[in-house]
Amino acid sequence: MGDGLRLALTTLTVLPVRPGRVDRRAAAVAMSVAPVVGIVLGLVLAGIDAGLSRIAPDLLAGAVTVATGVLLTRGLHVDGLADTTDALGSYRSGQAALEVMKKPDIGPFGVAAVVLALLIQAAAISPAAAVVAWTTGRLAITVACRRGVPAARSEGLGALVAGTVPVPVAAGLAVAAVAGAMWAVPGRPWQGPAAVAAALSAVLLLLGHAVRRFGGVTGDVLGAVTEVATTVTLVALALG
Repeated sequence: MGDGLRLALTTLTVLPVRPGRVDRRAAAVAMSVAPVVGIVLGLVLAGIDAGLSRIAPDLLAGAVTVATGVLLTRGLHVDGLADTTDALGSYRSGQAALEVMKKPDIGPFGVAAVVLALLIQAAAISPAAAVVAWTTGRLAITVACRRGVPAARSEGLGALVAGTVPVPVAAGLAVAAVAGAMWAVPGRPWQGPAAVAAALSAVLLLLGHAVRRFGGVTGDVLGAVTEVATTVTLVALALG
């Protein structure tokens, strides 16, 4: 458990935690507790957004808050979004698509995806939404690492974590996240759960497409589902 918690923190945040054992047993714990890391990140960002909103325009406060979120995660997830979008936009499959994903540069598809995602997040964020969205974004990792979802490569982060989370654990956490979002929009107890459900639906669609195109998940795909889930949640919470 301790090794898994350290792996979750070192993988999903910039916290200088001393790494422990790194194997699939630790990965199973790390990917299962990813939503808890999301809650902590969301609370930090909620505090930043609430404070900045008192002295700055909403869009500026949102932009600084989202930028802080990128810094707290080393930009790992937006990098994954860019690489995955470039690979999908290449219309290649299998190993050819994975080669596009491994290139160090970012193509036009990746640039557009990152810019639009961060812009939408900055415009839609609020303190309550930050907690729900960053939790849902990390829940997307848990869902993507459930058993039955293969790794696209035999090495790398995807190979380490793919298929490590038992399906009942992933399903239970998803149900808890949906139910736990009822407080997100005052007066509309249905909107928070609907936002989380919509985000998870988008994750499942992207995940299924990635498995068909790449043969499984990679670390970049995990980053992509995180950003997609975060963005969809924020948009759904901001509507109305």
